[in-house]
Amino acid sequence: MARRLALITGASAGIGAAFARIYASHGYDVALTARRLDRLEALAAEIRLRFGVEAYPIAADLSKPDGVDTVLAGIEAQGRVVDALVNNAGYGLPGTYAQTSWSDQADVLQTMLAAVCGLTHRVLPGMVERRFGRIVNVASLAGLLPGAAGHTLYAATKGFLVKFSQSLHLENLATGVHASALCPGFTYSEFHDVNGTREQVSQSLPSWLWLGADEVAAAGYEAAEANRPVCVPGAPNKAIAVIAKLIPDEWALALMARQGARFRKV
Repeated sequence: MARRLALITGASAGIGAAFARIYASHGYDVALTARRLDRLEALAAEIRLRFGVEAYPIAADLSKPDGVDTVLAGIEAQGRVVDALVNNAGYGLPGTYAQTSWSDQADVLQTMLAAVCGLTHRVLPGMVERRFGRIVNVASLAGLLPGAAGHTLYAATKGFLVKFSQSLHLENLATGVHASALCPGFTYSEFHDVNGTREQVSQSLPSWLWLGADEVAAAGYEAAEANRPVCVPGAPNKAIAVIAKLIPDEWALALMARQGARFRKV
């Protein structure tokens, strides 16, 4: 088909759904994947009607080793290839590392590291061959800050995505493939509802720290188009990221120790 295809993981709500709408608004067909097929089908129907493009809902669980194969098989069954990839699927696991099970932690790593790397590795050669590609890895402001107690692997995996995106960016400067890490701060989505911290963050954090999912996704799309390796949306988040670089590490870690309880569930 003449239209390009964007694959968005974690597309059933929040930033993922916002990315799907943005890519569709720019003339892309979209492949939508998450675990909840009913949500994907509803979003796909909305996108077809609203933007006049094709939308393919593909139910898959990226916490499972065969999740990547399931997603790509669904795309191949439509005779399509991936021109833009948004690695958005992810979540925070409440509790400390010792309190949680290894099975749950392994699912975090599979979803937020292995699936991201696997999908990217599978679609990147085709992008390079066609001399066009867009890769957005949805990281987090947390990946640019010291780790906090609780949700132990969240900041660690997001920091990995930042470095991963920077390397992809440099490796593909002459290929037509753009790679960018999107590092949002607090975003209105289902993220905090799922991990049980909605009441906690709503009561303790000021409204000026929050962005809408549409704002975040728009910033991510624009960063990928401009081939910026790291994008931190929102002036407050940019300021926080700069301050974290400038102050000594021990000060930053001490600050995180004092403030982490406001947004992490231990």
